[in-house]
Amino acid sequence: MPAGKLINIDNGGTLTDICVIDGERIYRTKTITTPYDLTQCLFDGLKKAARTIYGVDDLRRLLQSTEYIRYSTTQGTNALVERKGPRLGLILGSGLRAAAVKRLPQADALAAGLLGDRIVQLADGLQGEALETAIVGATNLLTSAGANRIVVACGGAGCEQREAELRRILLRKFPSHLLGAVPILYSHEVVDDHDDVRRAWSALFNAFLHPAMEQFLYNAEHKLRDFRTRHPLLIFRNDGLSARVAKTIALKTYSSGPRGGMEGARALASHYGIERLLTMDVGGTTTDIGLVERGVVRAHRRGVIEGIPTSIPMCDVVSVGVGGSSIFRAVDGMITVGPDSVGGAPGPACFGLGGTEATMTDAFLVGGLLDPASFFGGELAIDPQRAREAVGERVAKPLGLAEPAAVQAMEDAWVGKIASSLKAYCAITSGTTLGAFGGAGPLAVCRVAQAAGIAQVVIPGLAAVFSAYGIGFSDIGHLYEGVLQTPDADGLQRCHANLLEQARRGMFAEGVDFEGCHSALTLQVSRDGNEEEIHLASANLPAGLGAGARLSLRLQVVKPITHAAATGRFGAKAVPATSTRRRRTLMAGRPVDLPLYRTTELRPGAAATGPAILEEPFYTCRIEEGWQFEFNDAGDVLLSRR
Repeated sequence: MPAGKLINIDNGGTLTDICVIDGERIYRTKTITTPYDLTQCLFDGLKKAARTIYGVDDLRRLLQSTEYIRYSTTQGTNALVERKGPRLGLILGSGLRAAAVKRLPQADALAAGLLGDRIVQLADGLQGEALETAIVGATNLLTSAGANRIVVACGGAGCEQREAELRRILLRKFPSHLLGAVPILYSHEVVDDHDDVRRAWSALFNAFLHPAMEQFLYNAEHKLRDFRTRHPLLIFRNDGLSARVAKTIALKTYSSGPRGGMEGARALASHYGIERLLTMDVGGTTTDIGLVERGVVRAHRRGVIEGIPTSIPMCDVVSVGVGGSSIFRAVDGMITVGPDSVGGAPGPACFGLGGTEATMTDAFLVGGLLDPASFFGGELAIDPQRAREAVGERVAKPLGLAEPAAVQAMEDAWVGKIASSLKAYCAITSGTTLGAFGGAGPLAVCRVAQAAGIAQVVIPGLAAVFSAYGIGFSDIGHLYEGVLQTPDADGLQRCHANLLEQARRGMFAEGVDFEGCHSALTLQVSRDGNEEEIHLASANLPAGLGAGARLSLRLQVVKPITHAAATGRFGAKAVPATSTRRRRTLMAGRPVDLPLYRTTELRPGAAATGPAILEEPFYTCRIEEGWQFEFNDAGDVLLSRR
């Protein structure tokens, strides 16, 4: 069977992006996210993609000619940002205390949002009937307090055995076949980690994200099977790899959409030889910030979520609660923006779907930067009057500002929050280039870059669907971990053999031949709270490890699949960009007429200076005075501050 298409989907809080890679051709489209039923926007987007490719909504033809469908989502990220999820309860035992779980300032605040007072501490040393009475009482107490999902986390060297004992008791006392049974998760079943607090938080995050992810992803997979797709739906994860729904835990979906952008950014930096690429992916609900330095995506062996270390590897992407659909409010005479968002439903007021809050999209529409006739490729009608009413009622009137001043104040707050977040993320050097993507990334990027002290910006031609595009650089892969039962060569060999067997079965379940996979072996050495990673060329125990260390083995197995290909070059002979249109927009609170350049009408090498407006079917960029742009044959744009 010939190689098929690759479909990449990035589901955001406001918009869902579809990118179809068919050899050297790339098709893209967008649809509004439907949070009440995410399968609707998924299939709406696929139908639009089919129409783009074939001219008709031939979804069956598209899906049956596709090799792999890879899906990522920011729903988990957005849920945590907005604290929208199940009410968790936590049972702690074997020396693990609530004070330890909350010891970080961020942890205390996060625990208040996710757990409230639904935490129960089991007394140490309980056995037999006393233990049964205690764990049953703890469960009843938490469910009576409103918990609809419970996490059990024990501490110490015997935590796995203790949690397994509690599991046996609770399954007997609260069998899962009973109606209304509350799911109970055990930390050691989610991750293997000697750090009790890190393991507990990983289980809590997983429990918070699990219900929504499970319901939607399995529903989407079942619907896709009706079209007899070649392979099951693949979930793009926050480690940069993809896997089947049944082989993915909810925790690994957190920030997976932004990781797609980082995979695309790595390819972009490598292609253009950019040593240090700081990225901002501005969507509807969040701005996701990351860094590619010398071809490597900044990541943590122990990923961090909202300042809390977790047990799994994760890209170092920081999600800031500010985007195109973030809500503006007037509070005590000041403007606040985010973290709450109107999402895709009801969406910004200008969408006409019932939203009444003022957002940055509304402000840019009122200010004239966005054109109702060309917004969203001309496929989505937006209403300037609704936007004007929202800005007036929510911002202008409460602050006593005229409309232009209110719009400018909103933009200043929005730009300031993004720029300060960039500077807080990493040091800004003279060699730092800013990568701007996401539907709202290019809008005011010159102002953001200037406020952050950055003099060069690159906007990918596929900026509006860049995270979806970036997923096209991922492969199918899994990470298998195990603890050495004995800290010697024999223990290493047994652990390695066990992991290899797991890997063979896992990759068979993915429908790929294990012999065609690449693998990497790492030894994790943990001693006195410190961790060291040793990459192994073979399954042999290194000398000089010393006594008293906890040794664990990690086997990563990857099956390469077809990738997208980066193209385009900057620095060709410049061609003066031509503009036959002008657009009246606000700059510094004053209306000005600016030349409008449309990317669909520009030749490779086209260049011009600001102030101006650059418009692509799915993004708009205002180029400030003192900046210039160059447009290349791949549709990428290089902005430079003169």
